[in-house]
Amino acid sequence: MRPARGTSVAALARAARRAGLLAGLGLSAGAAAAAYGWWEKDQFTLREETVPILPPGSGPLRVLHLSDIHFVPGQGAKVRWLAGLADLEPDLVVNTGDNLSHPEAVLPLVTALKPLLRFPGVFVPGSNDYYAPVAKNPAAYLLGPSNRKPLPRRIELDWRSLFTAFGAAGWLDLTNRAQSMSVGGVRLDFSGVDDPHLRRERYAGWPVPSPSEGPALKVAVIHAPYQRVLDHFAEAGAELILAGHTHGGQICLPGYGALVSNCDLPTWRAKGLTVWEEGGRSVPLNVSGGIGTSRFAPVRIACRPEAVLLTLTARPA
Repeated sequence: MRPARGTSVAALARAARRAGLLAGLGLSAGAAAAAYGWWEKDQFTLREETVPILPPGSGPLRVLHLSDIHFVPGQGAKVRWLAGLADLEPDLVVNTGDNLSHPEAVLPLVTALKPLLRFPGVFVPGSNDYYAPVAKNPAAYLLGPSNRKPLPRRIELDWRSLFTAFGAAGWLDLTNRAQSMSVGGVRLDFSGVDDPHLRRERYAGWPVPSPSEGPALKVAVIHAPYQRVLDHFAEAGAELILAGHTHGGQICLPGYGALVSNCDLPTWRAKGLTVWEEGGRSVPLNVSGGIGTSRFAPVRIACRPEAVLLTLTARPA
């Protein structure tokens, strides 16, 4: 190909050098972002919130909310951090699913959680408790939730052993179930569902109290915070909703926030304590930004992994 008329060979060479420089800068920036994201995935944090929703006169309850651990054998930093959360001495642990990210993860995960299993707890599953993650193009999440197409054939994980270990420790399985628990002198009525991301949710209502029992706090526990499920629980009288699944966006833009929530939840709600409004009711909603990542996308950017310590306090009299 001949140069365009009036274009010198030297000018073409300069343009080629500039293009090469820009390409090199782009590759360097991409490599730097990937290296940073690999580092940030292990920068575990504790977010603390106070929610005044208990019956008047109640003492405070400390609720540790765990979600999306996505455990892979060999994650030593995660093991140490999870075990250290027991030092918080929570009154209750709530696990909102996606504990696994590898077929051999159950035993080391249960070992890592052993210090926390001595506290009262409840749990619901996510899709990555049932099935191992699959490799996919991360950009596909920008097109919508990852369940918008039929799921490929997937490897079933040993979720039965996981649930058995949780149950043996006394944690209540809320998979499409309603259960009650007394914590710190307060009756907590839980209603949980199987993972809405797999469309497995079935509503069990709320536990029926005996006439002699006092007021209870209604807590809804779900993995994926799809709006249809949040609306149901708000209309059904939930006073607190706990969810995970979103990873807080996992890759966020500083000053902007999450680009995706991997469900139909607005991205500005992808992490944090907000208020869900439906049917004339306003319900505190805590969405955990999660602790892990898929083992096929082990990075976080501007979205550090987190557990959440919710201090529930009494409503004003």
